[in-house]
Amino acid sequence: MSASRSIVLFGPALVFLAAALWATDAPFRTHLTQGLSSNFIVLSEHVISSLIAIPILLFNWGHLKNISSREWFAILFIGVCGSALAAVAFTESFHYVNPSVSIVLQKIQPLIAIALAWWMLGERMHKNFWLWTAVALGAAYLVSFPNLVPQLYAGEAFNPNFIGSALALTAAALWGASTVFGKYVLRTAAFQTLTSLRFIVGLIFLIVLNAAQGTFPAPGVITGTDVLFLFIVALTSGVFSLFLYYYGLQFTKASIATIAELGFPLAAVFVNAYFIPGNQAAGTYFGLYIGQWIGTILLLIAMLMLSRVNREVLTEETRS
Repeated sequence: MSASRSIVLFGPALVFLAAALWATDAPFRTHLTQGLSSNFIVLSEHVISSLIAIPILLFNWGHLKNISSREWFAILFIGVCGSALAAVAFTESFHYVNPSVSIVLQKIQPLIAIALAWWMLGERMHKNFWLWTAVALGAAYLVSFPNLVPQLYAGEAFNPNFIGSALALTAAALWGASTVFGKYVLRTAAFQTLTSLRFIVGLIFLIVLNAAQGTFPAPGVITGTDVLFLFIVALTSGVFSLFLYYYGLQFTKASIATIAELGFPLAAVFVNAYFIPGNQAAGTYFGLYIGQWIGTILLLIAMLMLSRVNREVLTEETRS
């Protein structure tokens, strides 16, 4: 297999790995949210990530002249909506509905991205695409809810009201669209340029957002541990994972990349089970329920098969 065919095969795996890295910040974010606002945490991550992104953007400055006005709009959408507003909407939905409702509604994100990939990018769906997409979505649901019924936490009521559901659906739509817009921009821009611009655009927006909402912490509130954890979060689940994500997205159909992003909820389950104290529940085997282990195996199989589908589709397009 040639190098090009290899990267086409492993492109979805790189997206899957990058999405899994997004979940590694949970133990550190749990500590940070105890003393800092969510808006400021995300802003701090963008400040740190931009320290790496800005030099890379300057090195690739000549690429900017090749970006069209439509692609600039897509970049602004990714930076503002994908980096900031989607996270704010998803977090805000927890104030109106229990997390189970938000998580269920977030599972439609791949369907939104698939529809947009067909409409905006003209992506053709392989004959085996829908089969393995259904397996992947079912497996992801099983990983999140191993007993098939969305669980309620202690003292929680099932309250799928309109505002909370609308916020969760908004987050799913913005994240799904960001995947497609990212693939659209990568037709012209280098992945280093797109990743850098995402952080810089997001940084500018988050500065304005924090100033408008008054979420900057008071002097002396931030501790040395907070600073260390912010650097860990920004580097692992932030800048490094997104550079890896967009590198893999270059060689992956957007409709398949959005399924590969299910690596995030899968990794989140493992992180919560093994690295967050008090989350080891009774009746689990090596930290997970039987249903979650089954879902994990099915999701990995589905991703392997979708990687093969991705290679076949791109090979056919190259020949035609």
